[in-house]
Amino acid sequence: MKDETRKNLIDILQAAEEINEFVAGMDFKAYQNKSVVRRAVERNFEIIGEGLNRIKHSDRDILEKITEHHRIIRFRNILIHGYDIVDEAIVWQAVIKHLPVLVGEIKEILKA
Repeated sequence: MKDETRKNLIDILQAAEEINEFVAGMDFKAYQNKSVVRRAVERNFEIIGEGLNRIKHSDRDILEKITEHHRIIRFRNILIHGYDIVDEAIVWQAVIKHLPVLVGEIKEILKA
């Protein structure tokens, strides 16, 4: 694995871990009521998407091991360019449902 790819994967994993720390003990209602947490979560999803986008340009074989990479990169683009139309419920679902899968895949890749 290229050093740059490894660095991007570690950045992605750290961003995911931060998201989990920010929302620990929260339900959706609490998340909705904490604008600072929402912004921090969105920023970390931007980092995750950008990391995958960089891997896309440097190491396609690794990228293909991440099942939802296309959706994650599109999600990043929406968060950055469509900041005014971000649906909090979709972000919350990404945290609860999709982030654990991504974390598992990244950890597996880094073990190899």
